[in-house]
This record gives sequence, structure tokens and C-alpha cells, in this order.
Amino acid sequence: QVKLVESGGGLVQAGGSLRLSCAASGRTFSNYAMGWFRQAPGKEREFVAAIKWSGGVTYYADSVKGRFTISRDNAKNTVYLQMNSLKPEDTAVYYCATDLTVVPTNAASYDYWGQGTQVTVSS
Repeated sequence: QVKLVESGGGLVQAGGSLRLSCAASGRTFSNYAMGWFRQAPGKEREFVAAIKWSGGVTYYADSVKGRFTISRDNAKNTVYLQMNSLKPEDTAVYYCATDLTVVPTNAASYDYWGQGTQVTVSS
């Protein structure tokens, strides 16, 4: 059974940084993709970043490009989202997701999700 556990969320001032972690277990993830999505109150879940375990190809939403960096540690089955220059509009619950065959930017193509971690950016 695939299990994803996010951590690292919190409250930070605008311009600050946070690093989110997503620990994955239950499978061999070498051919999987891992995505980060976020959902703010009253808004739909939106794509943030994704990475393929094999090869490390990365994808980013335009709104975070240049500020966020997704990376992975294959030995630890963990994916990270380094978030710099945070803005109040980055405030949301952040979720990690994984699956074998996905369109990396499309939430509907992921079957496995974590419980989410809250990120709040104050102005």
C-alpha cells in the first residue's frame, strides 16, 4: 500500500523560505512521478511542481518557477519542495501525490495522495 507523508509546513513571513518533505513508502518508486499540488480556501487544487523518480525530469507551474525547486532523494524515497521568496498568495494546503503513469501536471491522473501540510505566508 502506497503511503505518502508530508511535513515541513508552517507560518512564514513574505520573502521567507520553507522546505516541504514527502516521504513515500509501500512501493519501488523508480518509475513513478511525484507531484506537489496546493489548494487555497475556496479555490481548486492546482499544480505546483513535479518530478520523475527516474531521470529527475522536473515540471513547474509558471507561478512558482524560479522560486520553488523540487528534488528527490532516491535512497530515502523522499521528495522535497524548497520554497523561496514566498508570497502571501502561496498560502495553501500543500499535497504530494504519486502514481506510475501520469500527466505530471494533472491532478486527476494521480491515485495516491498525502494528507497535506499547511503553508501560511503572512504579509
